[in-house]
Amino acid sequence: SNYTVTCFLSDLKMFSRFVGQDTPVGRITKEQLTDWLMKLKFGNKGQTPAPKTMARRVTFLKNFFSWLAHDGIIREDPSASLVLERPLPPLPELLFEDEIQRLLSAAADNPRCHCLLYLVLYAGLKKEEVMGLKLSHIDLSDEQVPMITIHFAPSTGKQHRERRLALPAEFTTIFKEYQAKFHPTNELFDCTDRNLNYILGRAVKAAGIQKRVTLQLLRDTFAVRQLKAGVTPETLREKLGLSDEAWLESREKYRRLAFAR
Repeated sequence: SNYTVTCFLSDLKMFSRFVGQDTPVGRITKEQLTDWLMKLKFGNKGQTPAPKTMARRVTFLKNFFSWLAHDGIIREDPSASLVLERPLPPLPELLFEDEIQRLLSAAADNPRCHCLLYLVLYAGLKKEEVMGLKLSHIDLSDEQVPMITIHFAPSTGKQHRERRLALPAEFTTIFKEYQAKFHPTNELFDCTDRNLNYILGRAVKAAGIQKRVTLQLLRDTFAVRQLKAGVTPETLREKLGLSDEAWLESREKYRRLAFAR
């Protein structure tokens, strides 16, 4: 994203000023990297950077110097042994099983909402993936094992997240009811993501659930239910369509939620 590029260039300028702009990159040592990080963390009284900011700067160093080493510009990567300590984000308050059933019951008379809930609670789709679904991505050739395929346009660079997912058999009936009532022609949901939030919000209110329920929370609920059911972390990563880097940020969160002591 543009924000990521801006942050990277800002960190690069700060580091360059610290080591000296005339210093050859091949002479930069791990000690200099550590000194820079320590200066940023403790060098300004009353201005301690947030843990997330420090984690981003370590990521910058590791990405920058691993790229230099990979392209043969430097012989050794001085950042290779730097430890990236990612701050633990606060855990979301997931839905209990009885709340999930109440939500599904509240949506049962609205095929559009019912269809939406199944796609997130039983396939773990992100909001952008739900919005990108087309009728051609839904395969009911075996009505007992309905399948959906997640596609991304080549311009997005997200082909690594494409995948094929199975849904419970009852999704077939729910989907057909949705088609009969709303008559979609190309996109599965011909509306804005704000409309999806509104549809979900009405079901949450009807179910009497007091928690803040979002589509991301339902995706988190899917992930935790999968782990509790014995799905391996690697299989879950594939189902969620996460890159290795994104999985590093999510894996610990889901482990803590699924197996809290």
